Amino acid sequence: MKVHTTNYQNTFIEVAEDCPASNGEIPQQKSDKKTVANIEFDMISKNPYKYSSDDVLFQVFADKNDLTQSEYEKSREQFFSKGQACFRASPLTKRYGWGIHNDENGKIALYGMETPEYQKLSKDKNLKVVKAMRTSRK
Repeated sequence: MKVHTTNYQNTFIEVAEDCPASNGEIPQQKSDKKTVANIEFDMISKNPYKYSSDDVLFQVFADKNDLTQSEYEKSREQFFSKGQACFRASPLTKRYGWGIHNDENGKIALYGMETPEYQKLSKDKNLKVVKAMRTSRK
């Protein structure tokens, strides 16, 4: 079975051109269930450069589907047997104003678009810089 990945190395994902935020916003939880943005933000903001994109996206899937720890290995294999949307399609980069830096090991961290770090990363010639996907078609 072919295994797909959403991981990037030495890449910075800038916020989408049509992102409504002017700075990095913490996604608000709307009900007792966490949203995709809540899960992603909590994992990455509390653990910068600990998780890869694949780790975070699979955890969102696992949480949303109430998987038990014993189901993780088989489910993760199945989850990545198909191509998955990467963080260019994340609500964090499209709606909430967060850039995502992927280091040389594919581990990720968040940077609010208003921060000096974001500006520095977006101009770093040693990184591949890509934009998050637009929400609306133009």
